[in-house]
Amino acid sequence: MRHSLPSFKQLLRALPLLAGSLLFTQANAGDNPQWQQTLEEAKGQTVYFNAWGGSPEINAYLVWAGQELAREYQVKLVQVKVDDIAQSVSQLLANKQAGKRSGGPIDLLWVNGENFKALKEQGLLGAPFTRELPNMALVDGTLPVSEDFTVPVEGLEAPWGIGQLNLMVNGEEVSPLPTSAAALLTWSKAHPGRFTYPKPPQFHGSSFLKQILLELTPDPTPLYREATENDFAKITAPLWAWLDELHPTLWRKGKLFPTSAAETRQLLDDGELAMAISFNPQEAQSAVQNGTLPPNVVAVAMAKGALTNSHFLTIPFNANARAGAKVVANFLLSPAAQERKAEPAFWGDPSVLRADALPATQQQAPALRFKSVAEPHPSWQLRLEAAWAERYGH
Repeated sequence: MRHSLPSFKQLLRALPLLAGSLLFTQANAGDNPQWQQTLEEAKGQTVYFNAWGGSPEINAYLVWAGQELAREYQVKLVQVKVDDIAQSVSQLLANKQAGKRSGGPIDLLWVNGENFKALKEQGLLGAPFTRELPNMALVDGTLPVSEDFTVPVEGLEAPWGIGQLNLMVNGEEVSPLPTSAAALLTWSKAHPGRFTYPKPPQFHGSSFLKQILLELTPDPTPLYREATENDFAKITAPLWAWLDELHPTLWRKGKLFPTSAAETRQLLDDGELAMAISFNPQEAQSAVQNGTLPPNVVAVAMAKGALTNSHFLTIPFNANARAGAKVVANFLLSPAAQERKAEPAFWGDPSVLRADALPATQQQAPALRFKSVAEPHPSWQLRLEAAWAERYGH
């Protein structure tokens, strides 16, 4: 592995912008008595934030956020690293069934649409809170932030960033770059053992299935409503045929699958794979800059469009530090935090703020890197995962 940190000059250039952004946020929040009360209540609280822990860049970013929150707001942020947020959903459901209505172990959750749907339907979320956050006024309303996998958000979660499925590809080894399901299959057949994807229901593995399903479906309209048995069988038939051809060409001949996107990235870095799965359009650039992937790795998306969604933060029904969780969510939506998150040297996750709310260095950056296609209805993912496990879950 190759590791390097942002240069001193990079950090020095960032300081004035970060400081100015923090002042901007505080000045706009200062006239809101309700928010001032939340800030007072949050002082001294510890916020346990359940978040995917598979990325060193994200983990380092949250360390920085914790330092800023402690200094500015006297709130302690503790990242609880999880492999799959579904584990946290199960934990909350067990809390509810046991009658634990307060003092819960999770204060803030980083969720995807499937988990948000489950949390919402099972009554595991607290009251709507996003209207209380001053920095919600800075969010770009043209981004997919009012619905999450077609499920209305209704103030129950705050947008945090934009995700797009892509392949991080060793450009020195892979030519031409695969931008369709057909091209990916052709390349994998010609280079057996050099590609794989995480095992569903791991998020990146399930997302890969949806991406290929969208690629192979001429009319995607049914994918954006509740899946029926007839629709599912008919529409997914080309996907299973494609996977049946692909699997014998995969790493370990498709008999064993990586358990996470982080594992596929490590295999790419170690030279075992020529591609890895990512849901961050700038992860490849960020990893190259940080020295954690080879310099010839580039991000590649499907020409038809990259599977795209916003990712969100939400507060469970029995959060112990609800005020602190709101302060954390609001800080992560600040221009300072969103600017740093978007920098490839730190994370490279696109901002959800309007361009005019960001520092000048970020205002010209596009909101999305790739052409996008929206997430299907969550019912398709649940059925895909179950069908994949029945067919291939050795």
